[in-house]
Amino acid sequence: MGINFLLLFLTAMFAGLLVFFAPVFRDKYFKLVLVFAGSYLFSITILHIIPELFAAGYSNGEMGLYILIGFLLQQLLEFWSSGIEHGHIHKHQSETSKGVLTLMLGLFIHAFLEGTLLSHGSVIGADQVNLGHVHNNKTVLLGIIMHKGPAAFALAAVLSASLSKRWTFALLTLFALASPLGMFSSSFFIDNGLLSKEGIGILYGLVTGGFLHISTTIFFESSPHHKFQLNKLLVTFLAAGLAMISEYLI
Repeated sequence: MGINFLLLFLTAMFAGLLVFFAPVFRDKYFKLVLVFAGSYLFSITILHIIPELFAAGYSNGEMGLYILIGFLLQQLLEFWSSGIEHGHIHKHQSETSKGVLTLMLGLFIHAFLEGTLLSHGSVIGADQVNLGHVHNNKTVLLGIIMHKGPAAFALAAVLSASLSKRWTFALLTLFALASPLGMFSSSFFIDNGLLSKEGIGILYGLVTGGFLHISTTIFFESSPHHKFQLNKLLVTFLAAGLAMISEYLI
């Protein structure tokens, strides 16, 4: 888990700091990176996370309900975060302390919840769980990393527009710690029997619904005028292909 902690934390910090050292990245490459991340996240959710959740013994109706609630919960969180988790870079209400608080609260809750999928005792990717076709959590980890990088970049871009570099760095660090904290917290609760199987199912269903919301929103917003863009189409197929390779060949 220590390696996962470093990967999650350093990815967010590196991507966020690019705002100060490589601002040209925002205009030339950010949207393509965002589409790639969204396509990969959507693909692993469909190919990997959802099948293994249903295979874990929950009834289809129960798990479907948890996923739907997670989808709607993410919609609520975005009223606080203003959509930074799927790459919105525009001026928010971060000029005020209240704006910063709601922004960070929405992002922290989202990042904390997604980190719970990486707990070593989780249904997703847990080698010790007898579910048949089960992998380790590298596929899910890669998906979260791909999603976390653009989100951290967008967060730093928004914060740096109205806050000092010191405050931007401090809040970026807090965001970078959210997913690792979620990972360690869920592992602690599972290992100590404080989280029942039903509770685990609810938690992972909520996160899965959030993934579906974020990834599909990226798709819809990448082509708001429904114009054909070959580069975005190729990036989408490339990410989906990588997800299939990681799921079926690795």
